[in-house]
Amino acid sequence: MTTTSSPTPEPATTGEVTTTPTAALTPRQTIQAMSGLMMGLFVAILAGTVVSTALPRIIHDLGASQSSYTWVVTLELLTMTATVPLWGKLADLYNNKLLIQLSLSFFVVGSLVAGLAPNIEVLLGSRVLQGLGGGGLTALVQIVMAAIIPPRELGRYSGIFGAIFASATVGGPLLGGFLVDSPLGWRACFLVGVPFVLAAIVLLQRTLKLPTVRREVKIDWWGAVLILGGVSTLLVWSSFAGNKFEWASAWSFGLVGVALVALVIAVLVERKHPEPIIPMDLFRNRTVTLSIVASALVGVAMFGGSVFLAQYFQIAQGYSPTKAGLMSLPLILGMMVASTIAGGLITKYGKWKIYLVIGSVLLPIGLGLFGTIDAHTSKYMLWAFMVVLGVGIGLVMQNLVLAAQNDVPAKELGAATSSVSFFRSMGGTIGVSVLGAILANKVTETLNPGGASAGGSNAVPNIAELPDEVRTVVENAYGAATADLFTMSVPFAVLALVAVLFIKEKALLTTSGAERRANEEAVQDEV
Repeated sequence: MTTTSSPTPEPATTGEVTTTPTAALTPRQTIQAMSGLMMGLFVAILAGTVVSTALPRIIHDLGASQSSYTWVVTLELLTMTATVPLWGKLADLYNNKLLIQLSLSFFVVGSLVAGLAPNIEVLLGSRVLQGLGGGGLTALVQIVMAAIIPPRELGRYSGIFGAIFASATVGGPLLGGFLVDSPLGWRACFLVGVPFVLAAIVLLQRTLKLPTVRREVKIDWWGAVLILGGVSTLLVWSSFAGNKFEWASAWSFGLVGVALVALVIAVLVERKHPEPIIPMDLFRNRTVTLSIVASALVGVAMFGGSVFLAQYFQIAQGYSPTKAGLMSLPLILGMMVASTIAGGLITKYGKWKIYLVIGSVLLPIGLGLFGTIDAHTSKYMLWAFMVVLGVGIGLVMQNLVLAAQNDVPAKELGAATSSVSFFRSMGGTIGVSVLGAILANKVTETLNPGGASAGGSNAVPNIAELPDEVRTVVENAYGAATADLFTMSVPFAVLALVAVLFIKEKALLTTSGAERRANEEAVQDEV
């Protein structure tokens, strides 16, 4: 293997990249290198949440249908989830800085197109581009962090990552509501982040220096197509089942069958390809496999909590969208504080499993507490429940990634990191879709026993426009249905706890991914 000593690597070309030895960064240099990453990540996550409060106005202004309402959200999430493994594999083969800048560029173009969209079709296309960018950032930010920061030090910075994730999650709906009601209108929801993403690209160019390896690469295009096709089909099925068609129907069996066939063929292709998108050897690693299983199960709790709590606050408790966002603050603060404190303690003492176990115990407890709520539960009790759930999520989410990164060769850091993130997103997407369909059915059964609509519809009601007697019935229906959903989520959290208990704690490495990669390549050269 050939190395160079140039302080600034040249951009990677197709099939080969330049390698440069890297000294360990000081904390200040690390923060500088991460500044562009964190800014881009914050805006990307914000874009996925800012639309929620703006959607009714968007759909009305563009003259779109109720099905389009769902797809504006779902298309970005589907694209992001399905492309995470591909971005992760590309990170093992190409220059990571260029890949991050490419994903940010997708995001900028998608945001500009969305903000200027003349009709719903163009808007939906723009969400695919935003999803591509979001998938890249989801995978690459944590991969780059692992490349420049040793696992022993990673906990400290993972807390920052968790805080940004939490802030963008709760800040999106608040910002969206403000912009929609302002003279700027809903188009500003898409355009407001563009200057910040452009600034992130410039910051990355100036501050992020990453070594990579010069070698011939072979992209597993068949594997990529089969994985994307199978996962997308599965996610489309989970979005439509129980809504467009019954769970037990020809459409369900057909879509699931197509998805399973595509994924089985993908596994066969991955086993034979020299550069698979998701190396099957990863699943021989006990820590990685258990982290993936636990991450998928945690995804249900993490995404389900944020999605259905917002609806519960607005319909069952009668809060405005802005106040509903504020009501969610204890959940977000719990995540932020837990991930930040645990990260610092992990860096100081080097022990990480204890935080995974505590978080995994708190998750089913928090979900079980929410299983007791109704339309009249006091806000103080709800805040207490949210703190418990938020702390549980904060202790588990990032530390599962840390456990996997610490137990794989540096050359598989990208694939391992993206696999954990991918299954977390996939679990959350399927969980939200399934739980959402169950909620809709439960509410419909409560409000319209026997299917008699009495002139009603399955549309989400506007509480402010309902007569007092009807309003009380609707609030109680949504309160009870939401509690049932949280109760249904408890078994998934318990299974996540079981998976975490079987993860074996290993001492955190004290060298960065880049240094480990260089050592691994040096050993190969000697052989």
